[in-house]
Amino acid sequence: MYTEIVMDHFRNPRNAGSMENADGIGQVGNPKCGDIMKIYLKIKDDIIEDVKFETFGCGSAIASSSIATELIKGKSIHEAVEISNKAVVEALGGLPPVKVHCSVLAEQAVKSALYDYAQKTNKVIKGLENYKPEDDEIHCQH
Repeated sequence: MYTEIVMDHFRNPRNAGSMENADGIGQVGNPKCGDIMKIYLKIKDDIIEDVKFETFGCGSAIASSSIATELIKGKSIHEAVEISNKAVVEALGGLPPVKVHCSVLAEQAVKSALYDYAQKTNKVIKGLENYKPEDDEIHCQH
């Protein structure tokens, strides 16, 4: 049902924890089903130098958070905004259809944190022009 990559990121999550003085913080989720994801970004010269996450949710949500942080760490803010839930699923080697919403959560958490950073620094990040944090509620299927 789950790939070895999913199980590895669930058992040994990368970049887990909170971050003091983060340059961007994004939180998304649906409290009704229990999946809540928070991403912290440390950014210097438009490069994501460090990233941490806190996720309350199932194993797929934790694995999706972990792999998403790996995908954006060291990337520019302009590269990171391009992360998609499809890229998260592919990096995990697949997710069961009822768990794909977890990858959407990861994508939205990254965008939410980048949006927060852009708001704090008055930067324009291409790809976030139409972003609205209130659109981040994810509809769960479990």
